[in-house]
Amino acid sequence: MHLAQYPKMIWSYGEGWDDLMEAHPTPSHLMWRYVVPMSLLPPAMFAYSAMLHPGAVLPALVPAVSGLEVAANCAVFFLAQLLMVRIMAAVIHKTAEMLEADADYHNAFTLAAVAPTPLWLASLALFVPSFGFMLTVGAIAWCLSAALVLHGVEPLFQLGNHSRSRLMAGFIVTEGVMAWIGLMVVMAMLMSIFMQWR
Repeated sequence: MHLAQYPKMIWSYGEGWDDLMEAHPTPSHLMWRYVVPMSLLPPAMFAYSAMLHPGAVLPALVPAVSGLEVAANCAVFFLAQLLMVRIMAAVIHKTAEMLEADADYHNAFTLAAVAPTPLWLASLALFVPSFGFMLTVGAIAWCLSAALVLHGVEPLFQLGNHSRSRLMAGFIVTEGVMAWIGLMVVMAMLMSIFMQWR
């Protein structure tokens, strides 16, 4: 996986996707060589923001959290992301079966691994201590992630036409948003629990 492919994959049904399908990486390869490293980025940026700019991006982090609290949250967040990719791969696989598409689990996992890339990279916005900036970058990242799903389902699942692609992409994006909201709720609850243990 090369990040240089992503600009093409966001806007094209073929460019970048064809190379990825030809490489046909296994879920294990994608997990260890791509998902794990990329999933480290948001926790690392959260730790940076929480320790260097407490309250600037996340007002709930005032008073500042301790290093141990940050480490615990980062560990849980990292593991939750890895689990979320596997859950989304299963959801995508089931959605493909429901729509009678070419339901190959390898391709489902590939899409689940590729789609969150803009969201992972959006965490770099935490270098700027501004909640508004983070929200703006996050919204753009969600749009780019949805575009990756839209342009990836057709070549990966051999849907044959744009209308079926839009239908499947709509299901996946909706399920992804719900899963992300659930992840954020769990993270907020854990943060609250850690703060109460002070």
